[in-house]
Amino acid sequence: MSSWLPGEASGHTFNPAYSGNIFIGASQDFAGAKTVIYGMPMDWTVSFRGGTRLGPTRIREVSLGLEEYSPYVDRDLSDIAFFDAGDIPLPFGNPAASVERIYDYVATLFRAGKFPLGLGGEHLASIGSIHAAWEAHPDLRVIHIDAHADLREHYEGEENSHATVIRKVCRGIGPERVYQFGIRSGSREEWAYARANTHFHPFDVVEPLKKVLPELRGVPVYVTWDIDVFDPADAPGTGTAEAGGITSREGLAAMELLRELQVVGFDLVEVSPPLDPSEQTPILAAKLVREALLSFT
Repeated sequence: MSSWLPGEASGHTFNPAYSGNIFIGASQDFAGAKTVIYGMPMDWTVSFRGGTRLGPTRIREVSLGLEEYSPYVDRDLSDIAFFDAGDIPLPFGNPAASVERIYDYVATLFRAGKFPLGLGGEHLASIGSIHAAWEAHPDLRVIHIDAHADLREHYEGEENSHATVIRKVCRGIGPERVYQFGIRSGSREEWAYARANTHFHPFDVVEPLKKVLPELRGVPVYVTWDIDVFDPADAPGTGTAEAGGITSREGLAAMELLRELQVVGFDLVEVSPPLDPSEQTPILAAKLVREALLSFT
C-alpha cells in the first residue's frame, strides 16, 4: 500500500502503556482500555503564531475542572475504560520525522484494537494518525472540521505544513472521501479545488452535517477537528484565529451528531495556551475531548 507520509516509517518505538500527565478519569490500565489518548506536541510549521506544542498538556490540566458526567449523552467517564499515554516524544523542529513517529504509534494502537484520540499540536500532526487509520480501515472517510481549507500543495515552498494537511489526505484516500465543514478561509485555488473535488460545506457545521449523515452511516470515519473552527470569541487561543466561526454550543451539537457514525479515530488540534490567558480555549477543548470519549467509546 503506497504511503503519503512525508517519508518512510521511522520504526521508532514509544511505549504504548506509558502514562504521563493524564486526562480526568483516565485509567492506569492500558490493556483494559478501549480508547487511548495521546499527545502530539508539535508546532514546527505554524505560519503565524506558535504555542500549539503546549496544547496537549494544558488540555489535560484544565480537564480537572470538568465534571466527569456529561448531561449531553447521560454518561460518566467512570462508565468507560480509557488510558492517557501522555505525549509522544517528537524530534524538535523536524516535521517529517515527527509525523512518521505519530504514525508508528497510532498504527500500534490500531493493531492493539484501541480507539486513538489525539491531542495537538499543529494540524500537520494529524497526517500520521489518519494514515494509520486508513491502513486499518481501507474504506475510511475523513470528516474535517476547521476554519481553513488546508488544501494547499505547499505553503511558502514547504510541502509539509499545517496548511497542506488535507491536500495530503486527499492525495492518499481520494478527495471524494473527504468531508469538510466550517471552512471560511483559504486561497482562491483551495476553494476551487474543494468545490470541485471534496464534499465541501463552508461556513457551517451542524446543518450540513445533518444532511450527509445518511451517506456516512455504516462506513469507518476519522474526525479531525481544528479548534479554530470556533469563533475567536469562543476560542481565541489558536495560531490562526479566523472571525466568523461557530459557537461552542454549535460545536457540542455537532459532536452529538457524530455519535451516529462509526467513528474509528479522532483528533483535536491547534490549541495554543499562551495565546489565551483566560484559558477558555483549552477548557472548551477539554470538554470536547470528554464528549468524544463518551460518544465514541
